[in-house]
Amino acid sequence: MVLKFTQKNKQLLQWLFPIPKHHVLLVAYTRPELHSIHFNLGILMSCFSFTATRDWCYRSIFTKSGLRSTITDLGDGTVIHCWVPKTRKESKPNLLLIHGFGANALWQWGDLIPYLVPYFNVYVPDLLFFGDSYTTRPERTESFQAQCVMRVMEAKSVKKMSLIGLSYGGFVGYSMAAQFKEAIERVVICGAGVCLEEKDLEKGLFKVSHIEDAASILLPQTPEKLRELLSYTFYKPPRGLPSCLLNDFIQVMCTEFVEERKDLIRAIPKDRKLSELPTIPQPTLIIWGDQDKVFPVELAHRLKRHLGEEAQLVIISNAGHTFIIEKPKETFKYLKSFLIDN
Repeated sequence: MVLKFTQKNKQLLQWLFPIPKHHVLLVAYTRPELHSIHFNLGILMSCFSFTATRDWCYRSIFTKSGLRSTITDLGDGTVIHCWVPKTRKESKPNLLLIHGFGANALWQWGDLIPYLVPYFNVYVPDLLFFGDSYTTRPERTESFQAQCVMRVMEAKSVKKMSLIGLSYGGFVGYSMAAQFKEAIERVVICGAGVCLEEKDLEKGLFKVSHIEDAASILLPQTPEKLRELLSYTFYKPPRGLPSCLLNDFIQVMCTEFVEERKDLIRAIPKDRKLSELPTIPQPTLIIWGDQDKVFPVELAHRLKRHLGEEAQLVIISNAGHTFIIEKPKETFKYLKSFLIDN
């Protein structure tokens, strides 16, 4: 049986499933009403989870790229999940990829993984309260996240590495660079407002003026809030996404550790002052989308001024907060120039 899809549903499927164009996605249907020339997405959603299926697609990409899933128990009530090379090659440098809020690490890095693994031993952890990582300890700062990630890398016998931090992952990566100067060689900060100050919320730098409003968007629990999040993060947000699809995403990605993740968000601006932010000595690349609505591009220039000559700043045109997803090839071009060609 061959199904013909409407143009809208074709676009939705392309967004949902990161499958190369020369591959074919086969779906087995169990409901007779789906055996028609055009399918109804709402009925299809009752048969299986699009989000879980896309997650499987990304897991397949990671596995075929030579990565494997590991769990590290740090022994103090903290457990970290991390994707690591199946076989580490000493001839390759090590690269740590640190995700942000939103979808899990698989989704956030899946488009770049095939570009990076030929050049690096790649490590992709789940930060605390994401994926399979958690802690019973009370700390919620990016500094504590950084320490936990570093302990995992030490457990994997990784002594030197460069890192790329995306959004919230940039806060964690910056903290790692400040705390572990000898271990971190090069730093890439992607759309992470590490130079923000607590007073910026009140002064109107952001679209929201209260941290609780930001938390309700970054941790959406309704289709309306998820649409709002997409409008903030994408330069051209996917349109026509039905509520059943958004509810499916929320159920899979946004219902675990909600209060703990809110605490992570609350900890970001608390007592934050630029004058107290340490500079980092490593060569640093700052990449930003010029249409970023989460962390305005002003924060990119602020970080460049704070770091001085050790930092390079790249602004990607017609891209939002999710420029890694929107423009992966252009992003990799800058990463290659900074991390590989140098």
